[in-house]
Amino acid sequence: MKSLVLERKEVLALRDIEVEEMLGANDVRIEIHTVGICGSDIHYYTNGEIGPFVVKEPMILGHEASGIVTEIGGEVSSLSVGDRVCMEPGIPDPTNKASRLGLYNLDPSVRFWATPPVHGILRASVVHPADFTFKIPDNVSFGEAAMVEPLAVGMHAATKAKIKPGDIAVVSGAGPIGMVTALSALASGCRKIIMTDVVQPKLDLISRMGPIIPVNVANQNLQSVVDRETDGWGVDIVFECSGNEKACSHACDVVAPGGMVVFVGMPLAPIAFDLVAAQVKEVRFETVFRYAHVYPRALGLMESGKIDVKPLITDNFSFNDSIKAFEFARDLPETSVKAQIILK
Repeated sequence: MKSLVLERKEVLALRDIEVEEMLGANDVRIEIHTVGICGSDIHYYTNGEIGPFVVKEPMILGHEASGIVTEIGGEVSSLSVGDRVCMEPGIPDPTNKASRLGLYNLDPSVRFWATPPVHGILRASVVHPADFTFKIPDNVSFGEAAMVEPLAVGMHAATKAKIKPGDIAVVSGAGPIGMVTALSALASGCRKIIMTDVVQPKLDLISRMGPIIPVNVANQNLQSVVDRETDGWGVDIVFECSGNEKACSHACDVVAPGGMVVFVGMPLAPIAFDLVAAQVKEVRFETVFRYAHVYPRALGLMESGKIDVKPLITDNFSFNDSIKAFEFARDLPETSVKAQIILK
């Protein structure tokens, strides 16, 4: 089928490629409607690898998706032909110990779309397990539903932070993941977010989406803003979403004694870290790798209006313009957040 194929580093092609997918008894076939372009897609495009995952042969890109069910397996009762759905892209081994413990995102054998050697879904259709396919509420668009995948990361981070009603948090990094983490934290009970970045248009956008105080750390002092908002005590939670090495190293600077730091972004190299500075505050730490058990709650929050991702969808491209879309996303303008490709 016609697909967006990463032939090798920095070389994309929109061409036919054979993908063998048999519909199992517990599977559904989905006609793809909308696919978001993720930072990992761009990283594979520009670098050909992410850590141990190396593109060694042509691979279809894309994993943030929504679509329509066109066929169901004989044992599927939760979905019907014609259902509008979004799909969780990681398929774990149900017999793996991590999966049996409920930690299926940590299954080392998980098959995740557009992670070598697994093909992604920038193509006409895909076969997927019904258990990882979710109905879209009537008032949620295909574009919003394709945002559930990145939103799930923010929801997972907010869950692991154990937010208490009225907490104040810092979110560092106003990229897509930082923004959905801020929205998730507010929906989970935070009364206020202090959002940091160096790109002013992104800070301006997110500051219009709730009680979010933008701090451009290129010309503002974060510590002074935190002191002002917390009477010098520090914030309850820091969500480090930038992956910036300096931001990661100093994540404990503004957290309150007994507070929480959640590392969401992934630095590209090991970081220097002052452990004693964390110990004297008894800072608690959590880390995030993808997500688990989040999709239904994320869709429910979208349906209720508690989380609105529509302002984050800033750019749309047709499927025939997929290569142009990736070139655009590679050098994303400061005013853009999420680019999506519409297949239907």
